[in-house]
Amino acid sequence: MNTTDEQRFTELYHEHHAAVDAYVRRRLDSAHAVDDVVAEVFLTAWRRLKEVPSGAVLPWLYATARRLMANARRADQRRANLVEAAAEHGRHYVDDPADGVAGNLAVAAAFDALREQDKEVLRLALWEELSARQAAKVLGCTTASFHVRLHRARARLRHQLAVTSPSPAQRALTTLGGADA
Repeated sequence: MNTTDEQRFTELYHEHHAAVDAYVRRRLDSAHAVDDVVAEVFLTAWRRLKEVPSGAVLPWLYATARRLMANARRADQRRANLVEAAAEHGRHYVDDPADGVAGNLAVAAAFDALREQDKEVLRLALWEELSARQAAKVLGCTTASFHVRLHRARARLRHQLAVTSPSPAQRALTTLGGADA
């Protein structure tokens, strides 16, 4: 970028920041999320400055903000779904809330113990909610290959959960001192 680009961006930022901030603030509840989206809008404008139309800067910024807010909402929903799914895993045998936390930690520990390739396959399928075809494109493999990778990654996660989170019977025996740890 040259000085004229820097000047154009600086002017664009000073002229439109308040309007973009208000636009996003009216649509999002979290001040933190507002700040993140507004920052992303102007980062996108900086990166794509040549594409920002001179006569319609504000509508372009609003459209960018709208897309980024939609992305943020989808990410929040995926996070909520993942937390709920992890909590569901813990609810099968949890009476004590501390055990629920331990169950969630066990899921996190089991996930962390996986190979990076398995983590990425699971993230694409479960966190990003991509179809097998879309995920295969991301990974540069065939859809059939992705299905195999996903099957194996799930099996490895189940194995890690069994290793890091023993069954209720095993936990009871361990607590009572009746099983070798």
